[in-house]
Amino acid sequence: MKSLWSSIQGDPVFMQRVNGWLTILWIAMIPISIATGWINSVAYVASLSLWALVSGHWSAWQAARVEVAQRKEEERRAAEDMAGEIVDRVVQETTVEKQSQTRLNASSGSTPHEEQNR
Repeated sequence: MKSLWSSIQGDPVFMQRVNGWLTILWIAMIPISIATGWINSVAYVASLSLWALVSGHWSAWQAARVEVAQRKEEERRAAEDMAGEIVDRVVQETTVEKQSQTRLNASSGSTPHEEQNR
């Protein structure tokens, strides 16, 4: 069973909404901080700096996590031989047989050069 945290992190729409609202909240905190005088508090400025550091690293980690997942998906797709798998399946499930070019030409009564000029 997935934990709540892992299910939240796995939902990009939810994370986009949360981060959007947090951005709006922090923008609203700028005038509030100035009006209340919190901006002059060393503890408040230190807390904001710490939050900026943590959120910046968290964002970079999330971006790297997405890039790793994309790379794994690209490698998985590159390893697949879709065309070859389809040909193998068609050969197995049907009675298709490959005919040689000379046999086709002999049945039509023409030469390969005449076949090209048709």
